[in-house]
Amino acid sequence: MVLGGCVPELPEVETTRRGIEPHIVGRRITAVVIRDARLRWPVPPQLPETLVDTCFTRARRRAKYLLLDSAATDRNPQSNGDGTLMIHLGMSGSLRIVAQSEPPSFHDHIDIVLDDGRCLRYHDPRRFGSFHWLTSDRHPLLDHLGPEPLDGEFSGDYLYARSRGRKTSVKQFLMDGRIVVGVGNIYANEALFLAGVRPTRPAGRIALARYQRIAEEVQAILAGAIEQGGTTLRDFVGGDGKPGYFAQRLRVYGRAGLPCRECNTVLSEVRQNNRSTVFCPSCQR
Repeated sequence: MVLGGCVPELPEVETTRRGIEPHIVGRRITAVVIRDARLRWPVPPQLPETLVDTCFTRARRRAKYLLLDSAATDRNPQSNGDGTLMIHLGMSGSLRIVAQSEPPSFHDHIDIVLDDGRCLRYHDPRRFGSFHWLTSDRHPLLDHLGPEPLDGEFSGDYLYARSRGRKTSVKQFLMDGRIVVGVGNIYANEALFLAGVRPTRPAGRIALARYQRIAEEVQAILAGAIEQGGTTLRDFVGGDGKPGYFAQRLRVYGRAGLPCRECNTVLSEVRQNNRSTVFCPSCQR
């Protein structure tokens, strides 16, 4: 199921990373073409000079940020290109591998040209994405992020400890990147349904056992979405570069007013921080 207009969430960004990595790592950058620098923050004007004649060495992800490491090459040993290109896809951004000769479309704003005649092309109709150059892993956008949901630091015990005394709703708590990264709106709705927890409940009033179930469901649904995203990896070469949202049927998100798949109760919808929250009044307590 592809959800039009949705912001790329952690599984989609991870699928993007896996899709482009085999095509860029080990490749020398021969040119950087910036057609429109007016993204969420202006693209650094020195980016072409920094990246040309460097080589991509690794593709990583932190939360919803792609981190593309590069290093100087023998062609330009004095380059200051030892660092990391940090990319955020914003609301509508995508990356794909195309032939350098393929004409760009109107919203193809940046090309990173590689030495095999192809390029990493950034497409972003709304221009809410961003490109940043880092010389270390420290950056204001990264410094206060919580743990990755699929790492060992994330657990029910961790959520329970961080939630004590908090009056905010459990859904907003899960979507706070300072608590845990990458649990966006779709997956928060789905994980809370699977855990049987009503998303409007105050985070500080949920017991440890229920947080353990929440953590398990968050991890399961994200891991499953990433695994299913692997079927779209071919789309990053000559395709549209947009992995579909996970294929399994959504249980609550986008289904307000329809019957619950478990008990047939009509699903309810509320707005939280201008985001749609859908839940089952019967299954979620």
